[in-house]
Amino acid sequence: EQIRDTLRATFKSGVTRPLAWRKHQLYQLARMAQNEAEAFCEAIGKDLSKPRTEVLMAEVGAVIDRTIKSAQQVDEWAKTEYPEVPDWQKGWKPTLLKAPKGTVLIISPWNYPMILTFQPLIGAIAAGCCAVLKPSEAVPHFSQLIAELVPKYLDPSAYHVVNGAVAEATKLLELQWDHIFYTGNGKVARIISAAAAKHLTPLTLELGGKSPVIVDSAYDMELAAKRILWGKCNNSGQICIAPDYILVPWNKQEELVQGFEKAYKTFFPNGALDASHYGSIVNDMHFNRLSSLLDRTKGEKVTQAMQGRRDASRKRIEPTLVKGVADGDSLLEEELFGPVLPIVPIDNLDEAIAFINARPHPLVLYAFTEDPIAKQRIIDETQSGGIVFNDTFQQLAVDELPFAGVGESGHGYQVMKYTFETFTQLRSSIDMPKEAEPFLQMRYPPHGPEAVQALTGGVYQSIPPSSPTGK
Repeated sequence: EQIRDTLRATFKSGVTRPLAWRKHQLYQLARMAQNEAEAFCEAIGKDLSKPRTEVLMAEVGAVIDRTIKSAQQVDEWAKTEYPEVPDWQKGWKPTLLKAPKGTVLIISPWNYPMILTFQPLIGAIAAGCCAVLKPSEAVPHFSQLIAELVPKYLDPSAYHVVNGAVAEATKLLELQWDHIFYTGNGKVARIISAAAAKHLTPLTLELGGKSPVIVDSAYDMELAAKRILWGKCNNSGQICIAPDYILVPWNKQEELVQGFEKAYKTFFPNGALDASHYGSIVNDMHFNRLSSLLDRTKGEKVTQAMQGRRDASRKRIEPTLVKGVADGDSLLEEELFGPVLPIVPIDNLDEAIAFINARPHPLVLYAFTEDPIAKQRIIDETQSGGIVFNDTFQQLAVDELPFAGVGESGHGYQVMKYTFETFTQLRSSIDMPKEAEPFLQMRYPPHGPEAVQALTGGVYQSIPPSSPTGK
C-alpha cells in the first residue's frame, strides 16, 4: 500500500505529465533493454532455456524498437483534438483532452516475460501514468533482474517492481488502481476481474485460448505445414497465439503430415530434443500436464518425425504431431501452450466453421486459403481476437495493428498507439462563451410553444427510406 501511495503522490504532483519527461523515461527504458541485453538473455535463459537469438529478436529487440517508436510518436498521440461540429456549436470549443488515467498495475506472465512486462509499461509511460509491475514468480531470474534494473534507469518514484507469488498478487489486488493490465489465463483473469469490480477499476485482459488453423484443400500443404510449424516452435509453443489445432479435409491429412515431416527435418536435422535453437517447458507442472495430455490422446502420433520424444530431467518435449484427433480428445480439452499439434480431419469448410463456433472465441484464427469466398465466409461467420491468412505468428510484427482478444480470449487493446490509448482517458470539454446566452435563452423554463418546437425538433425529423438488402 505504501508503494501504491508513493506512486499516487507522484502522479498527483504532475511530474509525469510533461511530454519531455515521458519521452526521457521511454528512452531510458530503451537504454536499459539495450545496455543490459546480455543480462536479460542470461536471466530468461536460466528461467526458460530460451535460445539467445529468440530472446534478442522477440524480447530485447522488440522492446527497444517499440519504446523508441513510442517516444517519437507520443507528441502526435497526445495532441488535444478538436472534433468537427456543426457551425452553431463551434463557439463552444468542443475539445478532446488526452488525460493519463493515473496509477496503474501491470501483471505479466512468464512465457515472454520481457516484452509482455514492458509493452504495457511503454504505453503507461507514454500516457503519463505511474505503474507497478508484478512479473511472474515462474521466472525468478528475470523478475529479480528487473527489480534491480528498473529503479536504476526509470524514476523510482513513478515506477516500481513488486515481486512475489499469490500472497503479494492478492495484496496488490486488494488496493484500488486506475487501470489493471493483466496478461495470462482465464482462470486468474476471473479472480482479477472480481477484485477490480470492487473498485470499479477498468481492465485490459490479454488471455489466450485454443487458436485454430483452417487449411483449405486447395492450398499448398507443404508451405502451410512449414509456416504452421514455425509459429508453433517459437518458445516451444508456449505463447498465447501459437497454432493450437489444425482443421484440414480428410483427403489432405496425409499430404499435410508429409509437409510437416519435411519442414521438421529442415528445422531440426538431428531432432529438436538437443537443438540449441529450441527451448524447454517452463517447469515440471507444465511438463507433466503436457505429458498427460499426450498419454491420454486417442489420436495417432506421427512416427517418422515429430514423434514427441521427451526428456523430463531437462523439461524438453519435441514438437509432436498427432493426426486423426476427434472431438472430445484430451488434446482439445484446454489450451495446449506447448509443442503439441493435433490434426482434426473435417469434411469441408462448413464443418470447420461449426467446429470453431462451438468453442470459446480464440485469440487468433489462422486460415490457409487463397479462395476469396472462403476468406470472406471465415471473416463473416466466426469470431476471434484477430484473423491471419496464410501465415502464423508474423502478425505481431505489425506495429500499426491492435492486439486484442474477444470473449474468453480477453478484452482491451495493446501495441504502440493502442497501448497508449488503453492508459489514456478521453476527457471531453466545452467552453461556453457568454455571447451564446441569447441563443441558449430558449432552454430555460418556462417553455413557450416556439421553445418547445425548437427543443423537440429532433423527435420529428424525417427518416430516409431503406430496405434490408440496400436496394
